[in-house]
Amino acid sequence: MELRQLEAFVVVATELHFSRAAEKLTIGQPTLSDLIRRLERELGTPLFIRTTRRAVLTEAGAELLKLSTRILADVAAASYAVSRIAHGDEGTVRVGMTPPVAPVLAPALTDGFSDANPGIVVAFTQLWLPALLHAVVEGTVDVAITCGLLKQSDGLTTELLCSQPLLVGLRRDHRLADHEAVRLADLADDRLGTTAESLFPAWALAQRQALATAGISPSEVPLAMTELAANRWQDQPEVDWIMLIESLIPGHPDTVIRPVTPQLDVPFTLQWNAGGMRSPAVARFVRHALTADLPPGWTTGPTRHQLET
Repeated sequence: MELRQLEAFVVVATELHFSRAAEKLTIGQPTLSDLIRRLERELGTPLFIRTTRRAVLTEAGAELLKLSTRILADVAAASYAVSRIAHGDEGTVRVGMTPPVAPVLAPALTDGFSDANPGIVVAFTQLWLPALLHAVVEGTVDVAITCGLLKQSDGLTTELLCSQPLLVGLRRDHRLADHEAVRLADLADDRLGTTAESLFPAWALAQRQALATAGISPSEVPLAMTELAANRWQDQPEVDWIMLIESLIPGHPDTVIRPVTPQLDVPFTLQWNAGGMRSPAVARFVRHALTADLPPGWTTGPTRHQLET
């Protein structure tokens, strides 16, 4: 049984006249009659009682009309749904992100994209960096977003998405607290409070990259509290300073926060499998992410280029 046969049958069953049905289908009446006869042979029963003036449905024909109408409607709905997915108008984009992305960047990317693409669902999942990198390679997430630079990986596209200026957090009585900006080199001999790499590997990577860029290796003190923003770092008197970005500032009312001079940016990286996208909706999200207006304090523009690290 073919869809073409069912379509022809429904028109004949609606018109109850082979000649008018043939005109409506823009095919010859002999061709239409042959389609219906083949359908009847396949089903093993007459579908019409034919007279010289009209066709009348048999009981089997009436039942087939109900079922065929439903089948053709389902086929049309399936075709429409698949077409929308194929054109990127509908679908699901699975975005994996590390914790530093979550507070500000993730909502900023989602809000604008969802407004312009109401048929596409963006499903965010927080993952630690090693799990995130594995997930994008395995295809369990479509797009990965993390802080810090990522090395180019075979089969994946890595793009610098945006960045935030690095900040330092100091105690109120720190010798540099009254400076408008702080040189990292001036903190080289002070003890840096760091979050555990096992807890926040992406943020730990970004901090290591910042220290390497500045050319310093301060003594590091593991922070006792398991918070990304290190809100209670001053509970540890052995810690002299911490590193922050603007999206981690909330919850630091007693911390003196200063920009770094010369400015040092913490990059945020986008990674995806350009050759293995599950649907055009993924490509649409990537294009949006790379061109979207981001919140104040986030740098884009000329820094958005493909990384070859």
